[in-house]
Amino acid sequence: MSHLFAAVVGTGFIGPVHVEALRRLGRPVLTVLGSTPDKTRAAVLGLGAIKPFNSFEEMVADPMVCVIHVASPNRLHFEQCRLALSAGKHVVCEKPLAMTSAQTAALVNLAERSACVAAVCYNVRFYPLCLEARARISAGELGEVYHVTGSYCQDWLLYDSDFNWRVLADEGGSLRAVADIGTHWLDLITYVTGLEVESLCADLRTFLPTRQRPKGGVETFSGKLGRSGDTEPVVIDTEDYGSVLLRFRGGATGAFTVSQVTAGRKNCLRFEVAGSKGALAWDSERPNEMWLGHRDRPNELLLRDPALLSEGVRRFANYPGGHNEGFPDTFKQLFRAVYEYIEDGDWQAPRPFPTFADAHREVVLCEAILRSHCERRWVETA
Repeated sequence: MSHLFAAVVGTGFIGPVHVEALRRLGRPVLTVLGSTPDKTRAAVLGLGAIKPFNSFEEMVADPMVCVIHVASPNRLHFEQCRLALSAGKHVVCEKPLAMTSAQTAALVNLAERSACVAAVCYNVRFYPLCLEARARISAGELGEVYHVTGSYCQDWLLYDSDFNWRVLADEGGSLRAVADIGTHWLDLITYVTGLEVESLCADLRTFLPTRQRPKGGVETFSGKLGRSGDTEPVVIDTEDYGSVLLRFRGGATGAFTVSQVTAGRKNCLRFEVAGSKGALAWDSERPNEMWLGHRDRPNELLLRDPALLSEGVRRFANYPGGHNEGFPDTFKQLFRAVYEYIEDGDWQAPRPFPTFADAHREVVLCEAILRSHCERRWVETA
């Protein structure tokens, strides 16, 4: 395994998560690249990487780098992924893949023409019980899917003093709550059910049209810890909240809500799938439980236990029942799937991880959601 040296780009909230997951898998991390040489040196030292680089271009040119993990701000994803693939490097990119569907389409095309693996971090798929939900629905245990409901709610941007680069359209894109967390819900539910969104109708709201920006950077989620210092008011042009109605090909329907201003909800993704034979539901804040609903017999609560999971799911649950697995483990299992696929070298085999094509679909859906909101109507997604 040691020949697959990884390079992680980004030293904020999620970059170190990548480093930790890779280290748990025994995958060597050559470098962690920050936005400045000082941040790079501090990250390399603090996270136990091997060597610093002065720039992204210098890092890409190093023959030791095999897989590049892009965990930088959204606006940098397109160019960094383009350079990495053009240099023959495998890529694991945080979502969104890029700022526009034109950019994501170009990256999909480049990935298809390269001899490289191109994956995206829709890590929520890799909670074992989400994989189990997919296996059960695929096996027909719920029958025909009638409807899907759910939400993804947080509270880290509840106050006008909460600020992060993601609230600015120039930095994160025209959509924020939908693009940042709503795409996780959309990717998960289409993956779990196998359904494809056909059309949608969206309503978005910005409850805090002005926020106080500190005169200095703020890392994701760090504002909740409190801070002092000078601030300046900034007009916000991204949404705090959104609700979306969905129609799927084949007749199923759905609805979901996203919010980054729901007090007490720290990071809560929930979904419920209702079918002709039964239903199931899952909550990311109780990730080791899945509710199974029945009409003619008692409902069930399935606890995550490899011995109780479908055969194809068991390898992604590494601890016995009662030994909980959570958020960091999803990255470990996602990267396990990616790196084992690279080592197997069969590019014709199905890819057991989210691809650039999946990420492109999510950006297309985001653009349809924004268009629906602005035009106040249902919008076709294909």
